[in-house]
Amino acid sequence: MPVSAAYHPEPLFAALGPSWSDPVKSAAFPKTVLRHRDQDAAGTVGLETLTEAEWIGHFGRFEPLPSQPGPIAMRYHGHQFRTYNPDLGDGRGFLAAQMRDNQGRLMDLGTKGSGQTPWSRQGDGRLTLKGGVREVLAASFLESLGVPTCRILSLIETGEALERGDEPSPTRSAVLVRLSHSHIRFGTFQRSAYFGRTDQLEVMMEHARSLYHPAVPRGDAPAFLAAVIEASAALTAGWIAAGFVHGVLNTDNLNVTGESFDYGPWRFLPHYDPAFTAAYFDSTGLYAFARQPEAVFWNLTQLAGCLKMICSSEAEAARLAEALNGFGPAYIRHLRAAFLSRLGVLSLGEAADQRLLDATLALLRDKGADLGWEPLFFDWFCGFSSAARALGGPRGQLYQGEVFDAFRFALLEHEPDRPERLEHRMFAAAQPETLLIDEVETIWAAIDQSDDWGPFQAKLTRLRSAREAWSF
Repeated sequence: MPVSAAYHPEPLFAALGPSWSDPVKSAAFPKTVLRHRDQDAAGTVGLETLTEAEWIGHFGRFEPLPSQPGPIAMRYHGHQFRTYNPDLGDGRGFLAAQMRDNQGRLMDLGTKGSGQTPWSRQGDGRLTLKGGVREVLAASFLESLGVPTCRILSLIETGEALERGDEPSPTRSAVLVRLSHSHIRFGTFQRSAYFGRTDQLEVMMEHARSLYHPAVPRGDAPAFLAAVIEASAALTAGWIAAGFVHGVLNTDNLNVTGESFDYGPWRFLPHYDPAFTAAYFDSTGLYAFARQPEAVFWNLTQLAGCLKMICSSEAEAARLAEALNGFGPAYIRHLRAAFLSRLGVLSLGEAADQRLLDATLALLRDKGADLGWEPLFFDWFCGFSSAARALGGPRGQLYQGEVFDAFRFALLEHEPDRPERLEHRMFAAAQPETLLIDEVETIWAAIDQSDDWGPFQAKLTRLRSAREAWSF
């Protein structure tokens, strides 16, 4: 039996019909060499029992899994750097399958690099192996930090030599499969709005509401928007607390479940820098680190504009505006919670939690490149339970002065959350686990120059250990 008893197929997006997707075929690759398999993720959807040959068959040649209709390229539009593009859609990926996970959630298997589709727009539909490696690393580190993210289920090298204008070419190719809680994008709604199809907007809202936000009353567009806003605010706060820069926050890169996916030119902050950008082509800093909340909010306003088309009254449309006005307070609330979680302390109430948030950001700003971003959370995890470790560690001399004193007093107010986590071996190390660009390039160089996957596998092992240690 190729799948386990825990496998529960439910291809509901394909069942919506041809208005939403196009049947496609995967590219035929010269070779299929398995480079990464997330067995833990596979176990959540009943795919852990696949042999390597079966795995490659399903995720390298894309033979349909049991009771799945076969690959479909999803249709959507989107704003790209705030310019509307009606020619988008799955151009180098497709929805390969949907199934329930062990929590009863509907999950997608989405691909990247699987070949051309009707929406490829002259592209080759391929993914570089380096791009695939970077996606695995980004998702794994975000998962370890408790940020809502897809998981990269599979990465298979495909044996083609790709030409790219922004990296040394020819370069190696790959196809990946991500396990994600929905690929329904804001741009999915934009496409229907663009064509004036209010009937489609109603269908898609009901589809997304019933599957991902079932507490929302049927037909209540403002309540649906509010649910998406809440999830998006939590995601954005998670990025900021992690020091993460997504890089390309277009409306086709945000989904209705508030889960991060599609990691292109991402970066993690080396140190506090509001203007830090991840994409070399983001010349205006539109998606810079500190502008990510603004970018997400702008995208939510585009979704609201689509939903306004199916409001039955001016009063209902006004509720959409009220929902949008809730993004700021929701973001700040989630940001306080995210920073408390990263510092491993319990909430003491809004005022005290805000003092700690402000003091933490002030310290990160004050110490700058000397401290970095990630070390502060590592040194002071679980608050003053880590005082001796932090002050006696390699950065101990940085923890002095008025700005630090304000941080220390704010932290002292908060009780540690599960301080037994400090017993994990990770906290005996002098340095935290990070994922800065120099390390990513070193990992790739080993693969590129000598086909050495040891550093890549070692990093993933350390990230799994970090996930256990943080236990978010």
